[in-house]
Amino acid sequence: MNEDQRKALQELTEWKASLHPSRAEAKSLDDGLLALEEPPERETTTAQHFGPQDLERDGSGDEGSASDEDENPRRRQLVDWLVVVGVALLAAFLIRTYVLAHFVVDGTSMASTLEDGDRVFVNKLSYRLHDPRRGDVVVLHQLDGATQRDLIKRVIGLPGESVEMRSCQVVIDGRQLQEPYLDPEVVTPGNCGPDPDFQPVVVPDDHVFVMGDNRAGSQDSRVLGAIDDDDLVGRAFVVFWPAGSWKWL
Repeated sequence: MNEDQRKALQELTEWKASLHPSRAEAKSLDDGLLALEEPPERETTTAQHFGPQDLERDGSGDEGSASDEDENPRRRQLVDWLVVVGVALLAAFLIRTYVLAHFVVDGTSMASTLEDGDRVFVNKLSYRLHDPRRGDVVVLHQLDGATQRDLIKRVIGLPGESVEMRSCQVVIDGRQLQEPYLDPEVVTPGNCGPDPDFQPVVVPDDHVFVMGDNRAGSQDSRVLGAIDDDDLVGRAFVVFWPAGSWKWL
C-alpha cells in the first residue's frame, strides 16, 4: 500500500468514528439527558443548634416579655382607677358647690316640722331656675357680727307684699294666711313670740320675709328684716336623717 492509499484509509476511519461516538461519549450523553429529566432536589433545612448560653438568653428574653405583658394590664388598671376616682371627686365637688348640699338643723326654731339634729338636703339650683315661693323651707346666710352662720326658715312673704301679725295670726295684704304646717301644740294664740301684733311691713324687691314654724322660739324676719335673695343658699326639700324622720318638705 502506497502513501496515498494509507492517507485515504485513515481519513475513512476518522469519518466513521465521527458518525459513531465512543461508549464513553455515549454514556456521558445519556447522563446529561437523565439530569435534564430528573427534577431538582429539594433543599433540606438544617437544624440550628443552640448552646447552653443561647438557651439561657432566649429564656430570659421570654421571661422579660412575659413580665412586661403582666405589668401593662396592671398599669392600665391603675390608670383607669385613677381616672374614675378623679372624675368622682370632680363630680362630687361640682354637685356640692352648685347643685346639692346637706344642712344639719341646729335648734328648735322649726319645730315640729324639723327637730334639732335633723339632716336635710338643700337644692341649690332652685332659685337659679325660679323665684322663691311662699311656704318654701329655705336655708339662708345670716351675718352675725364678724361671723356668718346658716339658718333654716320658711318663706312667708314675697316681694311687694304687706306682712303683719294679728293675735299670732299672719296676715298678707289684709288676708289671713292659712298655715297647715304649724303644730297647734307649739304655736298657740298666746305663744307666738314677744310681739303677737307687729305692724305691716312691705317686702322689698328681690327679698323675702321668713319665719320659723316655732314662732315663739325663732329669730327671723321679725327681728332680722326681709332677707335678700342673694343670701338664700337653696330650698330644703327632704329630711334624710334620722331614717325614722324621713319626709318631704
